Amino acid sequence: MANRRAARRGLILAVILLLLAGTTFWAVRNLGRWLVVSDPLQPARAIVVLSGESPYRAMEAAEVYKKGFAPEVWLTRAYERAVRQAFENLGIHYVPEEDYNVQVLERRGVPGKAIRVLSPLIRNTAEEELVIAKELREVGGDRVILVTSGLHTRRSRAIWHILIGDHPEVILHYSPFEPSNPAQWWHSTSDADDLGHEFFGLINARLGFLAKPREQ
Repeated sequence: MANRRAARRGLILAVILLLLAGTTFWAVRNLGRWLVVSDPLQPARAIVVLSGESPYRAMEAAEVYKKGFAPEVWLTRAYERAVRQAFENLGIHYVPEEDYNVQVLERRGVPGKAIRVLSPLIRNTAEEELVIAKELREVGGDRVILVTSGLHTRRSRAIWHILIGDHPEVILHYSPFEPSNPAQWWHSTSDADDLGHEFFGLINARLGFLAKPREQ
């Protein structure tokens, strides 16, 4: 009788462990899909290309602009003093990302007069979104479309709501031009690295530990 009870308990424990393992496997496998969010596009004051992954984000921003969702495309400027200095030490002219993005936008049909480069330098997504929100308030905008990478969308939205709130309103939109596949992130080392960065960055944001800027 005791052996039968022990066997039954062992079977129940095995089933529970199997269910937990299956649930964990399913959750990890679908983490990439969960990190990607895309809001319905609506008319906005501006379309903003978040820093990084040039030229893909700028390419999609141009497509959104041509559909008439905003009168301007804004670009931010990343703090890259160390990189710039390294190039200058090598005697090589350094071209910042925003200069390339301007060229991409123009090549994809956005007129130069509709492109604005925001002045403040940014070091991370938190600083970047604060700069964008400040600019929106100064020009009287109440909505902005942020174009970024798929895996970066959920964290970008979370940071906006933590730092800025619900007004101005933010619309997250990702670029399909990027050579990544969040749904099968384990097939690519770069996708796996990005997923880890975004997942743990999202946890930090939710816990209130947003990235601090580096000292200049």
